[in-house]
Amino acid sequence: MDSLDRRHFLGASAGVAAALAVSGELRAAEVPAPPIVPLGDTGIKLSRLAQGTGVRGGDRQSNLTRLGFEKLVALFHHAYDRGIRFFDMADLYGTHIYFREALRTIPREEVAILTKIWWPYDGPRSETDDPERAQIVRSTLQRFRQELTTDYLDIVLLHCLQRPDWEQHMQPYMDELSAAKQRGEVRAVGVSCHNFGAMAAAAESPWVDVILARINPKQVLMDGTPEQVTEVLRTAQRNKKAVIGMKIFGEGRLVGDKENCIRFAQQLGLLDAMTIGFEKPEQIDEVLQLMAKYPAAAVS
Repeated sequence: MDSLDRRHFLGASAGVAAALAVSGELRAAEVPAPPIVPLGDTGIKLSRLAQGTGVRGGDRQSNLTRLGFEKLVALFHHAYDRGIRFFDMADLYGTHIYFREALRTIPREEVAILTKIWWPYDGPRSETDDPERAQIVRSTLQRFRQELTTDYLDIVLLHCLQRPDWEQHMQPYMDELSAAKQRGEVRAVGVSCHNFGAMAAAAESPWVDVILARINPKQVLMDGTPEQVTEVLRTAQRNKKAVIGMKIFGEGRLVGDKENCIRFAQQLGLLDAMTIGFEKPEQIDEVLQLMAKYPAAAVS
């Protein structure tokens, strides 16, 4: 993006954000902000609801990036204006540089950034040794901070774990993330799970601070039945893990039953927060109203 185009983009995106603020001013009072909550024992405070960015995500793009810079940055601003202080990204989604533009006017210290390392980019284990993978993690974290123009990342997860024995294979990643945590470059570490055994292992792992788990009342794109998953999440909770729910609407397959899905997630008493991939401002407003209608049960 050359300097002229960049100036045009920043001016246009600021204009869109301002227009959204004006158009939404009269009904803003009807949209309650999500509560600000602690994320387990991590010391991080964030909104109970996150703006997700991975809808149909892959190959460093998603439905959110396909909106283009102007619309996506305006959406980030709308989320922030509605009280959302938690933004869920990943290398796989390609959304870092979009949120960097939003951070030009959103105070960094007011928001929690979650991102994820897509370790399959690093190739088969047979072709890389542990020291090489450790170096990849260091350079990846440095790149993430540069893409977001931030000195630290609040939460970094190993993305999409699908094996119960993931700890045996992810040790170089775990060690480097722990070192980054000690240096203050990362505040909390953990995993996103797409396998029941992987999630059960995460619930017991001393290394894990945060689990991103698929949960909804209809077992859509989940790792087990709602009863099986909630039992594992109870174990995670007993082990002092923070739990963030995802696939609350089953990746869009349950949008016709949004109220039931939000009521279910809010009343579990197991989720510290949840992430939903909103693509339009009105989707954010609707879910915030539903969350206010069904207040969250206390997380013990």
